[in-house]
Amino acid sequence: MTTTNMRETDAAGTKASRTDAPRRTAGRTARRKNAARQPALARNALGAYGEGLAVRRLAETGMTVLARNWRCGRVGEIDIVARDGDTLVICEVKTRREGAFQHPMAAVTPTKADRLKRLAACWLDRHGGPPPRTGVRIDLIGIVLPRRGAPVVTHAQGVA
Repeated sequence: MTTTNMRETDAAGTKASRTDAPRRTAGRTARRKNAARQPALARNALGAYGEGLAVRRLAETGMTVLARNWRCGRVGEIDIVARDGDTLVICEVKTRREGAFQHPMAAVTPTKADRLKRLAACWLDRHGGPPPRTGVRIDLIGIVLPRRGAPVVTHAQGVA
């Protein structure tokens, strides 16, 4: 049961917190209303955890991570920029808990793939000119977190 925090001024003039009983709002309890906001924080933590696993997997395969969460204005964000030999690798990381959501590997649509290509061009523009001799590759790392056991990490190379 969630509660609503209210600020009051006590006798000394300082603000003190007091807790009210839960209230109903528009047919939904306050608990349900606040629960709708909570998943954004959980998603951010889940995404950060997944990106950490992905960086570890890339390092294990011999890649060098150049940047994480690199932004290019309003175009978007690259989760991981890495180098695999002479190839520049743009990695999109999708992390999901086991359950009703689609598999993370299905989450990259053609629109998202086009955005990743524009982001790769933006990275090259801001970090030194033409693409490497062996080109640019866009990879997808899908991570599924089961209820019990180790995470399942899938690395698909050259998806776009």
